Amino acid sequence: MNENNRLSGMRGFTVIWFGQLVSMLGTGMTNFALSFYIFQKTGQATALTIAIFCFVAPSIILSPLAGALVDRSNRKLVIILTDLAAGFVTLAWLVILATSGDLELWQIYLGNIITGAFNSLQFPAFSAAVSLMIPKAQFSRAAGMLDFAGAASNILAPAFAGALLGPIGLVGIMLIDVVTFVVAIVGVAIVRMPQPEPEEIPAGGQRPSLWQDSLYGFRYIRQRPSLLGLQFAFTALNFISAFGAIIATPMILARTANNAGSLAVVESIAAFGGVAGGLLMSTWGGPKRKVKGVLLGMSAESILGPVVIGLSRAVPGWAIGSFLSQFFIPIINGSNQAIWQSKVPPAVQGRVFATRRMIAQISFPVAVLFAGPLADRVFEPVMNSGGVFAALFGPLVGTGAGAGMSLMVLFSGLLGIAVGLIGYSIPAVRNVETILPDFDATPVVPAATAAEAAP
Repeated sequence: MNENNRLSGMRGFTVIWFGQLVSMLGTGMTNFALSFYIFQKTGQATALTIAIFCFVAPSIILSPLAGALVDRSNRKLVIILTDLAAGFVTLAWLVILATSGDLELWQIYLGNIITGAFNSLQFPAFSAAVSLMIPKAQFSRAAGMLDFAGAASNILAPAFAGALLGPIGLVGIMLIDVVTFVVAIVGVAIVRMPQPEPEEIPAGGQRPSLWQDSLYGFRYIRQRPSLLGLQFAFTALNFISAFGAIIATPMILARTANNAGSLAVVESIAAFGGVAGGLLMSTWGGPKRKVKGVLLGMSAESILGPVVIGLSRAVPGWAIGSFLSQFFIPIINGSNQAIWQSKVPPAVQGRVFATRRMIAQISFPVAVLFAGPLADRVFEPVMNSGGVFAALFGPLVGTGAGAGMSLMVLFSGLLGIAVGLIGYSIPAVRNVETILPDFDATPVVPAATAAEAAP
């Protein structure tokens, strides 16, 4: 098929989106089934966390290098390659299981490392490709559709995997996953993805080395205070909100005497919030000034999410707060993505977006290291009956088991409100959309200059 005759624009993106939705569903089913398999095999949470770390670590660490590779390559082929790699890993696991009947932990860890390494390529390649596929006015809608797909798979994948694990086993679920990768690859293959114009290299100059290109994203963001401030706000919120997100699960279990049903209700309703937010963003497109969706959205999410969750002491309050928190996330992410896609030239988006992702995501594992010890050794003891802060904060969050973690969630919400408002109070950040020109803006020649140039 001639490249020019392939689907393009929003229709083409919708085809790719559907393929990614199917693929996310298959991947989610495999992740659920593998988590069950690992815990059943070891009985240890540590094995699960190591498996997650093996995927996340290379995905974050290799991001700058991945961005440089994306900008040097055909982005359509990169996306197909990442899906092929993930599919081959799942296929290898499937063959091992089918032939030996057992999957060793080291094989799962190795597979996750490989998948995580290729995953570092997918975000910058996909984001950069979409920037040239669809009009700027559709950027936030496209991001909303992707958030909707992720939230929908979070609801459906555990349900499908749980229902199918007994009848068809882990092998059957992995086979379904392989088929979903094929759907995603076909969706990308039949769509037209324009390539950006090559970067101009000064006469007599040489293209920077791969290592120099890997550092380009850091330099690009640092040299633009508006984008740097926006990234700082996003990274700060990720770090702060990670404390609340990590602690919310043990908080609910502690306050319900380890009632798994209560936790399941809260998490399911939260996932529906993500679906609702993604659906709204994909139809509405977000506020006209996207920076309001980012910074004011951060404050709204924090006050209606973590603050409500922290102040609540029962399932209804936790469910409402979780729903609203997840509802605002697609609005924040979609608005932020639209700003970056509009301002950063497509030729360098791979490097810049990969760096941006690394800076934002590296805060999460750092928060993981501190959240547990802070809860167990500081907040829980001081909020026990007779604890140092029990009299001061007890009227707000109660005392006893889980109260200290509720206070942590509440504090994370209050700090999140501050991050959004402080970011919005800084002119260079608040006016990012007017300070920085869009990448396709045509320079306007001043009238005086034009007159002087006239014969």
